[in-house]
Amino acid sequence: MQTATPFPIPQTAPRAARGDIGEIIETCIKQTAEALVFSHAATEDEVSSAVNHVRQAQADGHPLDLLEAVAKVQGHQEEFLGGIVRALGDKLASMLNPSPPLIPFAGKLIAPTAFYESFDQIHKIARVLLSPVIYAEDTDAIGTASANPVAAMILAEEIRASVYKRFGIRPFVTAARLDYESWTFLSRKHFEL
Repeated sequence: MQTATPFPIPQTAPRAARGDIGEIIETCIKQTAEALVFSHAATEDEVSSAVNHVRQAQADGHPLDLLEAVAKVQGHQEEFLGGIVRALGDKLASMLNPSPPLIPFAGKLIAPTAFYESFDQIHKIARVLLSPVIYAEDTDAIGTASANPVAAMILAEEIRASVYKRFGIRPFVTAARLDYESWTFLSRKHFEL
């Protein structure tokens, strides 16, 4: 007899809680944790420990992504984090439809300062999710990316909702993945971390 899995496979883009930043963080943590366990990328104990680290870091005002926290809980050394975080991101991306592509050149893109200034709340959400906006062509085409594909897709949904609420238009929003080095570089550059 087959038992039901406690973690559903995400078949579509993750949905963020349309609420405050705390709810969005928790949605990202929950969806990422479920996907990590379901894909066998991490054990429930590893994920539980990493979730505690992420929540503590967020409470201290220092965003931390669950993929990086899991890699550290699993005992990987700093010099190997890039490959491990990428592998974890690959597993999560393979569970999503559409699967966010890896963008190797994103670190060279200019920060969309005008977009961040116009959408201050999106900038705050992007910071806590560690998912920088990698381009913004007015409000017509906007892209976000992260090492964590769940975070990127949640931010993409928040961007769509915010632009639609303000202007009544549905922008073309892309969600992509970043390699670890580009992700940490852009996070420092966009969020002064």
